[in-house]
Amino acid sequence: MNDPAAAFDWNQARAFLATAQSGSLSAAARQLGQTQPTLGRQIAALEDRLGVQLFDRLGRGLVLTQAGRDLMVHVRTMEEAATRFSLAASGRSEETAGEVSITASDVVAAYTLPPILARLARTAPEIRIRLIASNDLQDLTRREADIAVRHVRPTQGDLTARLVTESTARLHATPGYLDRTGRPRALSDLARAAFIAMGPAEEFARQLGLRGIPIDAGQITHSTDSGLAYWALVREGLGIGVMSDDVAARTPGIEAVLPDIAVVQVPVWLVTHRELHTSRRIRLVFDTLADALSAPAGA
Repeated sequence: MNDPAAAFDWNQARAFLATAQSGSLSAAARQLGQTQPTLGRQIAALEDRLGVQLFDRLGRGLVLTQAGRDLMVHVRTMEEAATRFSLAASGRSEETAGEVSITASDVVAAYTLPPILARLARTAPEIRIRLIASNDLQDLTRREADIAVRHVRPTQGDLTARLVTESTARLHATPGYLDRTGRPRALSDLARAAFIAMGPAEEFARQLGLRGIPIDAGQITHSTDSGLAYWALVREGLGIGVMSDDVAARTPGIEAVLPDIAVVQVPVWLVTHRELHTSRRIRLVFDTLADALSAPAGA
C-alpha cells in the first residue's frame, strides 16, 4: 500500500466528496464539470492510495462504506478550510475587473435587478455579473454566490447583512379581470373573487387569513411554486395575487385591489460573506445595489 500522506491529490479528494454527496458518478461529474470516466479513475486512484474501498454499488447508485464514512469527516474539514482560504483571498482583492455572482428570487432577478445592473454596466463595465435567479437560499459560506438579495435576515455569524429597504405587498389583479368580476370595495367582496396561490393553496389561504384577508382555499383556482409563473398567471387575468408594490409598479396592466390594505411588509436584505465584503469588486457591487434598492420609488 502507498503512503496515504504522500503526494496528496486534492482533485481525488474532491471527486470522492462530490460522489459521496450526490450518490452517483454521473451526478458528481456534472457538478465538477468532468467526465464520468475521469472521476471514476480519480476515486479508484484514491482507493488504491489508501488501500480501502470507499463505495459499495447499490443499484445504479453508490453508498459509502464504513471506511468512506470515516474519511468523509476529514474531507469535509478540508473542504471547509479550502473555502475559507478562497474567501480570505478573494476578500483581499483590489481588482475591480472580474465576476461577481448575485442570487435573488426569480421575481426580483427578473423585475428589480436588471435596471440596476444596467446602470452598473455603464459605470463599471469591467465587472461581469452572474445572476442566479432562485427561490432557494444559496449558501454564501460555500461560495454558491457572492451577494444575496433576501427577504429574511441571515442567521450565520460569518455573514454581513444590511437592511436596505422595507416595501409592502398588496393584492393585485388586471383591470380586465376586475371589470369582469367587479372591483372589491370591502374585504367581504373578496368572497366572490378567484385567487392565485404561491405554494400550496391551503397554506396560502391560511397566511392571508392571518393577515386579515379572509378567503377560502376553494377560491384558489391556480397555484405554483415559481414566482415568475405566479406573476404571469396574475398578469393573464386569472385572478387576484399578492405582489410587492415595487414589482407591481414595474408591471404594466396591473391594478391594486383594495389599495389601502397592505397585506405584508417585505424587508429587503443585502447579504455577503464578511471576508468578501472587503473585496473592492464585491464591495462596489454591494454598495451599488444598496444605494439603488434603498432609493425611493421612481428615484
